[in-house]
Amino acid sequence: KTASGQLRDSTIDRKTMANYKLSALIVALAASSSAAFLAPNPKPMAVSHVHPLAMSTRSTTKTSSSSTTTTSPPRPKRTLRDRSSEETVSLLRDIVQAAYDAGPRAAPSRTLQAYIAISRTLQDFSPIQRPGRTAEEFSAPVALRKLFERLGATYVKLGQFVASSPSLFPEEYVLEFQKCLDSTEPLEWSIVQSIIEKELGPISNSFSYVDKTPLASASIAQVHTAKLKTGEEVVIKVQKPQIDDLLKADLNFIYIASRVLEFLQPDFERTSLSAVATDVKSSMLEELDFEKEASNIEEFRDFLRDQDLTETVTAPKVYSQFTTKKVLTMERLRGVSMVDAESIRGITNNPEELIVTALNTWTSSVMNMPWFHADVHSGNLLVLDDGRVGFIDFGMVGRVGEKTFQAVGELSGAMALSDYEGMAEAMMNMGATDEDIDVQKFGRDIEQVMKDMSNVAPDVAAVGVSGDGTVQAAISFDEEEVTGMLLKIVAVTEDNGLKLPREFGLLVKQSLYFDRYLKILAPGLDIASDSRMLALGSGTEVEAGTVEVIV
Repeated sequence: KTASGQLRDSTIDRKTMANYKLSALIVALAASSSAAFLAPNPKPMAVSHVHPLAMSTRSTTKTSSSSTTTTSPPRPKRTLRDRSSEETVSLLRDIVQAAYDAGPRAAPSRTLQAYIAISRTLQDFSPIQRPGRTAEEFSAPVALRKLFERLGATYVKLGQFVASSPSLFPEEYVLEFQKCLDSTEPLEWSIVQSIIEKELGPISNSFSYVDKTPLASASIAQVHTAKLKTGEEVVIKVQKPQIDDLLKADLNFIYIASRVLEFLQPDFERTSLSAVATDVKSSMLEELDFEKEASNIEEFRDFLRDQDLTETVTAPKVYSQFTTKKVLTMERLRGVSMVDAESIRGITNNPEELIVTALNTWTSSVMNMPWFHADVHSGNLLVLDDGRVGFIDFGMVGRVGEKTFQAVGELSGAMALSDYEGMAEAMMNMGATDEDIDVQKFGRDIEQVMKDMSNVAPDVAAVGVSGDGTVQAAISFDEEEVTGMLLKIVAVTEDNGLKLPREFGLLVKQSLYFDRYLKILAPGLDIASDSRMLALGSGTEVEAGTVEVIV
């Protein structure tokens, strides 16, 4: 075969594996609704795991675009007969541990819920419909998204994980799961009240007022505004009843299903399916611990103090005496979204300085903290009434390994110089590949993506006319636009034979959010020459600055 033919085949193989991964995940989800864990609780067993990704190694050869690219011969496929006794024992230990964690009552209720959810989803696409209704045209991503929403909290969160992981899942699923709704019917006040009082004692002892109408209601928690006896305005985030047991049972089922699939079909290990399930499990269970989220907020506030940023940036104060694993009480921050340009101009006459401050704060946190805020969409990044930037919702955070962080620093430096081949080399240093990579071609592909990004403009829409006849306009951008740009970056890396870690995708997505905010609030800012901008890996302000996206 020619080099181009081999490259084309390898691209097809990668896309095929991505779809295998999604298919395997669907099978795992189906398995998670079975009653396989009905035995009485056994004693937990000590389990020692080696993360599959930690075992991977990488050897990359850089070639010029004119040279012939060669690939290593494919490794022989493993079969079930190749499994060792140690691997069998490890799987059995995992099954026993999952059964213990899930408990004997989890499977029956989830089996019934799964049956109802699957039936309703199938009915949406069935040619036999009730009078006045027509069947929807079948689409696997749409069907799976509807099923996830009907299965409840675990699967809504799983859908959000798919949406935020374009380096792991096919594009059509990532785009569809952007629509996965994390909004539920609010619980009755009596239920919320009982949870608060079980965790904190009588409401009247701590709060002078609690609004019985929720500010928001999502799959895991419900939020109410309140006022402390001492006068401070707060919000109370209340975890919904039994949600922790539900998530633990579901996530254990999903993990075990993925382990069984990999055991029975060893070639599935190439997809790191159980590693993805482990990542999903740890990420979701961490969101259940409101004391952990409170700790994240306090750690970010300490960071702001250490960096002398408290006069320009803040995060909610946590009232630890009114916070438990299931109830989080924190300061209420009043402000507007980072994309509400008109309201922001009513707060400050220098929106450019404000967005530079927000971006530098986030960039500095990536460099100086063990984790970073991994969900800085416009609802979680506010401009407060007093002109400060407010970061809220620290339930989702990302962590960057030393290898990735070093490569991100190299990438940032190459971006500042518009060195696209240097960017390609930096991305190769953080990714995994089984084949040689044409650095010059990779660099040209990256250059094209960067040009596409610089050509994207925010949407401007007329929203009304003031009394003096002036047209009022709103500037915004579409969430799907951010995801679309991230998918382009992922596609370029995969087409060039590279697989990037999930944390890099999280970093880039936050950077794309900031790129859009810059276009809205500081459209005339010359980022490439602005000395105020921080670049990852520099630790200080750099004279050369950065380009469109700072990661």
